[in-house]
Amino acid sequence: MSNASAGAAGKTRKKPIVRPMSPHLQVWRWHVTMLGSILHRASGVALYVGAFAVVGWLAALAAGPAVYAQFLQCASSPLGLLIWFGLSAAAFYHLASGLRHLLWDTGAGLSPKTASTLSTLSIWFAVIATVAFWAALFASGKVVL
Repeated sequence: MSNASAGAAGKTRKKPIVRPMSPHLQVWRWHVTMLGSILHRASGVALYVGAFAVVGWLAALAAGPAVYAQFLQCASSPLGLLIWFGLSAAAFYHLASGLRHLLWDTGAGLSPKTASTLSTLSIWFAVIATVAFWAALFASGKVVL
């Protein structure tokens, strides 16, 4: 009998390690930091898509007065204003959330209570800043319905 076969025959089989599976979304209890994470990713995607609207705006401006007038007509329609409103909300939220992440990168604000407070403040900042921004645009007469 060779050493290789004796060694293999002498080993006992180990039981497979049973590890817990990652919980599904229905298992998680919703909390504001979870919402903040989802909103941060969604606002990043919205800003990425919104960059095409800004490029379209600049391209229309470069194409001349007639093309720019057509762009302004589309951009100032109710649907266009809704898109610009959403884009500004995404920008304000992503700004606040990015600052929150920078703070977390220093190691500060990581306790559950502080993290929840910072996430809530990020959401409220985005809401208040967006409404204030659009109120100023409407009050100045730069945007009308």
